[in-house]
Amino acid sequence: MPDVDTLLAHYRALPGIADELKDADGRVRPVWREFVAHFLGWSPEKVAARFARGDQYLRDAGVYHRVYEQTGSSERDWPLSHVPVLIDGAEWHRISAGLVQRAELLERIAADLYGENALVADGLLPASLLADNPEWLRPLVGVRPASGHYLQFVGFEIGRGPKGDWWVLGDRTQAPSGIAFALENRVATSHIYAELFAHANVHRLAGFFRRFRETLYGLRRETDGPIGILTPGPLNETYYEHAYIARYLGFALLEGEDLIVQNGQVMVRTVEGPRPLSVLWRRIDSSYVDPLELDEHSQLGTPGLVDALRRRSLTMVNMPGAGVLETRALHAFLPRLCRALTGTDLQLPNIATWWCGQEAERAHVLANLERMMVGPALSTRLPYDEDGSTVAAAPRDLAELRGRLDVEGGALVGQEAVQLSTTPAWIDGKLVPRPMVLRVFLGRTAQGWSVMPGGFARIGSTDDATAIALQRGGTAADVWVIGDAPVAVETMIASSATPYARQAAAPLPSRAAENLYWLGRYSERAEGTMRLMRAWHARLAEGGDEEAPLVAWLTAYLDELGLSVEQPVPDALVQSLNAATNCASRIRDRFAVDGWAAITDLNKSAARLAGKVAAGSDAAHAMGVLLRKVSGFSGLVHENMYRFAGWHFLVLGRSVERAASMASLLAATASPDVPEGVLDVAIEAGDSVMTHRRRFSVSTETRTVLDLLALDPLNPRSVIHNLELMLEHAAELTGAPADGRMTPVVRAASALHASLVAQSPETLDAPRLREIEQQVWRFSDLVAATYWP
Repeated sequence: MPDVDTLLAHYRALPGIADELKDADGRVRPVWREFVAHFLGWSPEKVAARFARGDQYLRDAGVYHRVYEQTGSSERDWPLSHVPVLIDGAEWHRISAGLVQRAELLERIAADLYGENALVADGLLPASLLADNPEWLRPLVGVRPASGHYLQFVGFEIGRGPKGDWWVLGDRTQAPSGIAFALENRVATSHIYAELFAHANVHRLAGFFRRFRETLYGLRRETDGPIGILTPGPLNETYYEHAYIARYLGFALLEGEDLIVQNGQVMVRTVEGPRPLSVLWRRIDSSYVDPLELDEHSQLGTPGLVDALRRRSLTMVNMPGAGVLETRALHAFLPRLCRALTGTDLQLPNIATWWCGQEAERAHVLANLERMMVGPALSTRLPYDEDGSTVAAAPRDLAELRGRLDVEGGALVGQEAVQLSTTPAWIDGKLVPRPMVLRVFLGRTAQGWSVMPGGFARIGSTDDATAIALQRGGTAADVWVIGDAPVAVETMIASSATPYARQAAAPLPSRAAENLYWLGRYSERAEGTMRLMRAWHARLAEGGDEEAPLVAWLTAYLDELGLSVEQPVPDALVQSLNAATNCASRIRDRFAVDGWAAITDLNKSAARLAGKVAAGSDAAHAMGVLLRKVSGFSGLVHENMYRFAGWHFLVLGRSVERAASMASLLAATASPDVPEGVLDVAIEAGDSVMTHRRRFSVSTETRTVLDLLALDPLNPRSVIHNLELMLEHAAELTGAPADGRMTPVVRAASALHASLVAQSPETLDAPRLREIEQQVWRFSDLVAATYWP
């Protein structure tokens, strides 16, 4: 092994600050030596190629974070710090023990705050810390959790201080985020360092998730479906994580509108009717859970959830009201609370925090703080605030302190500023120290708290500790816990000793069914638009005259559809693709990575081409590119999706849109006075040019077009074929009466199909085609009224 100390002679830890790579004597720590020797042996070209490999994985997987700006929010590529953080297994064991102790302490505090409230009665906590705290929820007082525990999943922000010891910077008990990003960081980093990772004794993450999943499943009743994850929806900054974890663990991703409470029992609105749910992983703030008893303005929760908790028919992870444990002022009391409740001292200390009393005591408090300014500097904000980012600088003088004192729950709170340790980051072709904070996750199992062996590290973009936030240019790194011996390679698969049982397909939430249905409609609408626009631009390119009869007729027809030929890539097309992508984003947990990548690529391609291509052959070529992309998306989704209820709604939506749009086009072309060439446009838009040539030796005429595009059941673009699909998939939907009679949806599809199957090219005319189009839209309305009223 090369002399890594020599290789890293240029790496200088910042004065007075601990460093993860080098110890106080400037020597590389043992846990880093193999990694450094491996990494620094790479050429600059190999470094670039390997880092690009990790970045490409994240892009392909669709990992993003949402950035909030004054003009709104936008999705950005995930900012991976390509160098992982390495921690020795023995040191991690000590960290884990301290965090397990802290998690159990917080559990006991929560049980008291919502139970006997002895901590306040005995003078261990000031009553004002609760009374004026918006996170202490009075409706939850006296409500005992069905699982017996207030906390099932927690996170902690930790950092290493200047002397090398670890401090707890913040507690995350409300709805801790970051676990999905930790998993994705791990996969991306293992792609970069594939050879090293395979034998570096890095503790795996999958076992932690498997045990936690098994624990939650153990809390269900036997009659229940899957575990639910309650999400605020796609506009939330951590929605990607909610969808990823739902998909990874096999849970149902639910929004507040998906739930209803009946007689104290939480039910999921599904296409089969309400279905019971008894375990819900909450990923929204407590106050938004129930607008009936908590925040009346909330549109994210479900009325009656608190009543279900009160009746103990629902286990919620974590219990609403757990956010009170994140209160910064609580840090000032944790040492003595730990001694009082457990008889031991905190193994991992807090940042020094001062509870400075009520606002009425401001003058007295400031007088005391003025004396303290000669000692440790004070910070009035968490070094790592709620969005997981901000490190506060110490006030320079008392005047600044007066302006910065926090008022929390009507009281003043001060905290000591700390200098966080640094970890190596690859900047401009070399390793340089950057400030770091870890978020570590714990999940409750039947055997007690389990600590995820690794975590989610945020790395500063500069040596200024305030630049850790992703919103401010910070990056995220994987955390490797390195053992002394080979570690077990754990997976999400249960052991072979577990009894095999095939699980029934989970009921489909009505909201998911609606989005799948409209995804089918919007994607098919976009494809039809592309085909018609390509036909128009191809004719323009051939003759160059917009006043030519065929081009003018096409212009008028496109205008009826809301498509402007003044825009080579019309706004209506971009809007259809945006709508399709939005539908897909609402059901992200049900989407394979390839399908999501395909639709986002299609959407971005259309937006990129809009306003850049010229009318004529340029736009016709652009439409061809988009057609190939939309066909790729359709193929991925329709061929690879499991044939469950959701697939039936997806195909139903596509068939409805295709049948109605083809009936509309044929009605427009069936008139005897249309310009020459219009029938050829219909065949081209129906993607049936070759078939028409093979089947009909005569020239194109109305009867041949109607026969092929309206009445041929073997043509996937024909009206009759799509009416058959509507009937087939409507029959597969749930809700059929026990006596075998047709549902209203099946009856409507059957009648619609029968009305066309008896027609011939000679009897089918424009009025009849327009009536069929309207019948299809009425059928669509009936589907909506039946399954997502």
